[in-house]
Amino acid sequence: MNWQAVSFDWNQVRTFLATAEEGSFSGAARVLKTTQPTIGRQIGALEEALGVTLVERSVRGLTLTKAGRDLLDHVRTMGEAATLISIVADGKSQEVTGEVTVTGTDLLSAAILPGLLKPLRQVAPGIRVRILASSDMQNLTQREADIAIRHVRPDQPDLIARHLADFRANLYATTEYLDRVGRPRTPSEVAALDFVGNADPERLMAPLHNMGVTVRAESFVMSSESGVVAWELVKAGYGVSMQPETLGEAEPGIEKVLPDFPSLEFPIWLVTHRELQTSRRIRIVFDLLARGLSDVAKRRSGGD
Repeated sequence: MNWQAVSFDWNQVRTFLATAEEGSFSGAARVLKTTQPTIGRQIGALEEALGVTLVERSVRGLTLTKAGRDLLDHVRTMGEAATLISIVADGKSQEVTGEVTVTGTDLLSAAILPGLLKPLRQVAPGIRVRILASSDMQNLTQREADIAIRHVRPDQPDLIARHLADFRANLYATTEYLDRVGRPRTPSEVAALDFVGNADPERLMAPLHNMGVTVRAESFVMSSESGVVAWELVKAGYGVSMQPETLGEAEPGIEKVLPDFPSLEFPIWLVTHRELQTSRRIRIVFDLLARGLSDVAKRRSGGD
């Protein structure tokens, strides 16, 4: 930990977060139960401590600068951690009970969620989590789930969506398969291999064509609507598949088909109902997932 680099006051950071979330000094003053001039002084002090301008004031209102927008995701993470620290410190997390339903794709639900949710048993053992493995956004709008992890931003007005990070995916196959068919040296040579597809393999064809892999529909010798099944087919040596790097890089006997092939990025959105943000048990799970998924993405992108 570089303690000398921490040169700001948490209260000032909290003020900036409230201002960004509420969209104005007056809104921040209301939720923090202080005055508008105090908010202005806190923001100014934070800008001076960091050496950057975070907000711009105009007749049209308040907007974040590029530096402010870049800082916001990190500040949100700090805010979530501070909330959880407060809840744990006063023992209230132990008192929170009830069920929270989380929905995500079957591959994410099977491969990533179990590890991310493990700290919940220590933080709030009274919360029971039900995992619904599904890609259907209707799970939220029909109130079948409390929190959804999705790759597209929902457009329903009653939902709140936060873009956490971008996961990366690349082409992977087993070492045994590549030993048998030969390792391609160019994207065009990759196109001659067998492929494993998901529910709609043709959707992958366009981005691969743009990257020089002119794969055909006939190349997908195996496919499945289940991401878990597709991943198992890859591990069984049926061919090449576009898979998340967080899985491909960690699986023994699996290797990247072309070491220098550029990664595809896909966004991770954490979604919940607007009114459910007032639920403490959902808030705890939401914040835990937000930090965990962001950390997974940072590790795969080389961040600390």
